[in-house]
Amino acid sequence: MTLDLSQARVLVVGAGLMGAGIAQVAAQAGHAVQLFDARAGAAEAAKAKLAQTLDGLAAKGRLTADAVAATLARITPAAALAGDVDLVVEAIVENLDVKRALFAELEALLPDAAVIATNTSSISVTALARGMRRPERLVGMHFFNPVPLMKLVEVVSGLGTDAAVAQAVFALAARWGKTPVHARSTPGFIVNRIARPYYAEALMLLQERAAAPELIDACLRAAGFRMGPCELMDLIGHDTNFAVTQSVFAANFFDRRFTPSLVQQELVDAGFLGRKSGRGFYRYPEGAPALPAAAAAAAPRAARVVVHGRGPVAERFAAALPDTPREPDSDWTGLDVDGRPLCLTDGRRAAELGAGGAVFDLPLAAAGDIAFAGDAGTAAWLAVLGLTPRAMADVPGLVVARTVAMLINEAADAVQQGVCDEAGADAAMKLGVNYPAGPFEWLAAWGAPAVAALLDRLDHHHRGERYRVSPYLR
Repeated sequence: MTLDLSQARVLVVGAGLMGAGIAQVAAQAGHAVQLFDARAGAAEAAKAKLAQTLDGLAAKGRLTADAVAATLARITPAAALAGDVDLVVEAIVENLDVKRALFAELEALLPDAAVIATNTSSISVTALARGMRRPERLVGMHFFNPVPLMKLVEVVSGLGTDAAVAQAVFALAARWGKTPVHARSTPGFIVNRIARPYYAEALMLLQERAAAPELIDACLRAAGFRMGPCELMDLIGHDTNFAVTQSVFAANFFDRRFTPSLVQQELVDAGFLGRKSGRGFYRYPEGAPALPAAAAAAAPRAARVVVHGRGPVAERFAAALPDTPREPDSDWTGLDVDGRPLCLTDGRRAAELGAGGAVFDLPLAAAGDIAFAGDAGTAAWLAVLGLTPRAMADVPGLVVARTVAMLINEAADAVQQGVCDEAGADAAMKLGVNYPAGPFEWLAAWGAPAVAALLDRLDHHHRGERYRVSPYLR
């Protein structure tokens, strides 16, 4: 069966930030849209605010006056739920019972062929469909905020969702200018599941007292992430982020990989919720303090330097140090500086390398701050790559390497369990949370054996379930 929603009459339920954005996108794509909210006057107010936004875009030359008028003409604030529509997009409060009650009310009004799409970000689509007369017509259509700008839409199929319905919504999202990805209804779907290690590893490093929040953030920003995890949690709100972590933990039957952090719980208990409370990891409006300027290192001197290993990092050293001898078959990557190893982290600690050795983090960018542990004089050789060494405690995996490895591992588990495919995981993380690359793109560059080896060493160090390697990655 083929279902076509390209000419669908649309009802958006919920006139908050998400609902108004969905109504705008649908109307700009040419659909007649009814906008309903149970709060009196909310739909009218949302349309009025949208008019101001669109007029502002027209003033900047980004839209024509005719396009603004046509978009607004297609949006009708509704005084009651309508039954004469082909597609309902629900964007109300994240509450299972409230959503189920709405769906029951909608099913009494809608024709049997109508599709109901829920914008839920965390509630199981399978659970939402329970009790519906037509559960096959319910599908997740998870937009990201701000809806008009963010390209990703997770099309989430519950256990009872008809494949033709999911495909029709997938095609519709693409017609609306979005990049849809198919997902199976599991806790967190794609983005909120795979992204958990980005926060969790920073919190673990803080709990281990391995690095300060500003160093963690600086190193991950240097690796290409738009915001470090600590400043991002401050922006989201620690109460919100902690609640999502607790929800994912419980929904996965308390799998230790998703254990909430005592560090974040203490922030919540103190009321240090981030930007909205004026204090989180940082104080606001000041925000994250800059790292101290790095001391100017003396020109590296050594009687003998050898480049070890293969791969992008070894090639960068070889290009920066032409005519340097190479040992490509070594079991580690980096420099040997007069017998002192400067080793790309593989999960081993600097203390395991011997006196004078240092380990450095995964350099995902051409320049910027990079974490190291061990001898500072040896680490100063990182300057030949245009990197600024930043000292931290001698813990396995440092900052970027362990974070990226865990993101890859979680994505591998998601694919193993049929939540999404590799391309969907990459698209979701780049478009949904602006990662500099997708987890499987990192994996292709780094190599599965190296990622698994680092995770194995983390697992050996911590002696728990947190760092177990995904069977798919193995």
